[in-house]
Amino acid sequence: MGLPQKSFKRDFFTYADYLTWPASERWELIDGEALAMTPAPGRTHQELSTALTGLLFSFFQDHPCQLFHAPFDVRLPEADESEEFASNVVQPDIVVYCDQNKLDERGGKGAPDLAVEIMSPTSANRDLIDKMALYERHGVREYWIVDPVHQIIFVRHLESDGHFSRETIFGRKDELKSVIFPQLHIDLQKVFPNIERKVTPSPSSKDSKDKRSKKTAK
Repeated sequence: MGLPQKSFKRDFFTYADYLTWPASERWELIDGEALAMTPAPGRTHQELSTALTGLLFSFFQDHPCQLFHAPFDVRLPEADESEEFASNVVQPDIVVYCDQNKLDERGGKGAPDLAVEIMSPTSANRDLIDKMALYERHGVREYWIVDPVHQIIFVRHLESDGHFSRETIFGRKDELKSVIFPQLHIDLQKVFPNIERKVTPSPSSKDSKDKRSKKTAK
């Protein structure tokens, strides 16, 4: 099959097709659908990714598990699919693998222990719905969704019944605590920038200020 022209085209693609597409173009496959990863991540996305990767690198540097960041292919074949014809190939922003047998020169083959996605306006539905269902189905042990606009991180972990837990929400002033890595704590003030919010005075306060100014002038 050739290169898909639009992400909404419902043709079915596999990892074998994916390997034939230009390396300069980034795509993901979810349930056989080709989804374009364009436009390129913006500045805020890159800053958050760099900050999180740096903090996680410090933790995993002398750890048996390995940390990787995008672009890094994660193949998630269904039970009736071979790796070569996997209908799911994704590129999370950050992943951690603890099983060395799941790693090869092409990337990851099978569910990572931790997957991190940084949302953008064009990827929100994919991260919150499609990938959440995909990661749960394939047994990703912990899933973080980073919301840059509201400066929060949603964390879900896989429970014993094979389903994700209810989300735990961490804000900028919180310390994120991982469930699957109990010693992993992240001060989110080191991840999210400090945004100074301008307060617009109400009309009543402006009028009072004007009156005071007039009295002073007299």
